[in-house]
Amino acid sequence: MSSLTSDASGHNGPDQSTSNDAAEPQEQAPQLIHLEAPREGVPLVIATEPGLQRAAAALAAGTGPVAIDAERASGFRYGQRAFLVQLRREGAGTWLIDPEPFGDLKLLNDSLRGVEWILHAATQDLPCLSELGMWPDKLFDTELAARLAGMPRVGLAAVIESLLGFTLAKEHSAADWSTRPLPEPWLRYAALDVEVLVELREALIAKLADAGKLDYALEEFEAVRTAPPSPPRVDPWRRTSGLHQIRDRRQLAAVRELWTEREALAAKRDVAPGRLIPDSAVVAAAKAMPATVPQLLETHGFHGRAAQREAPRWLRCIAIAIARNHTELPPLHLPTNAPPPPRSWADKDPAAAARLQTVRPRLATLAEQLDMPVENLLTPDYLRRTAWRPPEPITEQTVDAALEELGARPWQRKLTAGLLADAYANPEPLAVKEREEKPQDTNDDGARTSVRRRASAGTAAGAVAPSASTGAAGTSASAGATAGTIRRRRRERRSPA
Repeated sequence: MSSLTSDASGHNGPDQSTSNDAAEPQEQAPQLIHLEAPREGVPLVIATEPGLQRAAAALAAGTGPVAIDAERASGFRYGQRAFLVQLRREGAGTWLIDPEPFGDLKLLNDSLRGVEWILHAATQDLPCLSELGMWPDKLFDTELAARLAGMPRVGLAAVIESLLGFTLAKEHSAADWSTRPLPEPWLRYAALDVEVLVELREALIAKLADAGKLDYALEEFEAVRTAPPSPPRVDPWRRTSGLHQIRDRRQLAAVRELWTEREALAAKRDVAPGRLIPDSAVVAAAKAMPATVPQLLETHGFHGRAAQREAPRWLRCIAIAIARNHTELPPLHLPTNAPPPPRSWADKDPAAAARLQTVRPRLATLAEQLDMPVENLLTPDYLRRTAWRPPEPITEQTVDAALEELGARPWQRKLTAGLLADAYANPEPLAVKEREEKPQDTNDDGARTSVRRRASAGTAAGAVAPSASTGAAGTSASAGATAGTIRRRRRERRSPA
């Protein structure tokens, strides 16, 4: 077993006797065991072809599933490639592989044909493993399993602590894994990430089976494994953080030019784009449109020697955007077949808003009964799309078919198709939300009119104006009647029809 240390001196395991000194003994929580080092010690990093062949042979001779993890240099290097791959299998031990000296790791992949891979949050690591020629024939995702099991925290350290009673340090998770040579504490951390994944898999299988959700998990794992790669994004520069601040097409063109130039320079230098200039600087420059180096360096985000050295480059991007013909400017928004934001449904399509308002709490109740996050019960995008434009006619069969076309798994459709069909066919009345009275409103002719003035005029139209002889008392009574009428009308608007 791994090197262990107890959180309390004199104890070295999670099941220790409780104190008998108290008059009324109370059950104590099991003491957690801190994993300090891998059970066979920290392995050497494999960076040669003979070493890779030894690793492949050892892993092929092992038994049972293989635990796999990958470390990237997100925020430091360009892209999301792996800079360390960790593997552990019963009978083979733990292997740490440096992918950089190799064109790919297909040799390892071939040695694991037919073997189940255990990963935590597989969607994060599978892309970079795929770049190395590695892909599983069978998958078990411990993070996804923990979600379906209803665990409140699904990070690797939290799940291991909850189910196995071990604690793991996570201080190197955001390190620059392109560093060479890798420090020994980092290697120890990396090896520990796969140290108990096999045991964790067994604990999660038992937990899911007890809850009757193991089949759900297996379907989810296979869906992750067989999912096609995402198509290239149209206009990837539109993912620039803070782009919502841009309301002008020429400024948007400046964002495009700056982003494209930054991306090319980052790829050439193998550095994360944000380390050249952050997204906030791209947006700030597009809004300010500086024309000189001093003006650029006064813009938010452009500081330091690197910004000064590359200032002419960024100014050229802005100049290109300024010189673009109007027809060359990007549209503010791309056409999409996705539903609009739900907050606008009540205005755009009240019937769709009623369907969504009806189905959401019902789906949440079902998720609570199943003890899993509602987003795992049914992908939110699938819910919005079917609520916005349900199939015709609305039946359990047609909703099931619509969900299948969108990509919902059989277990999800079995649990939710009938619920969705009933909510869509029989929506509850749309709740009328009280809107704050605005100081200005628009009438049918487009004229801006004071709401308060229109309300007062409407009230006065049905009342007798106080004569001069009534004086202040008459004026006060009239004002009270006006206020009362306004309050009554507000109550009538709030009352359901």
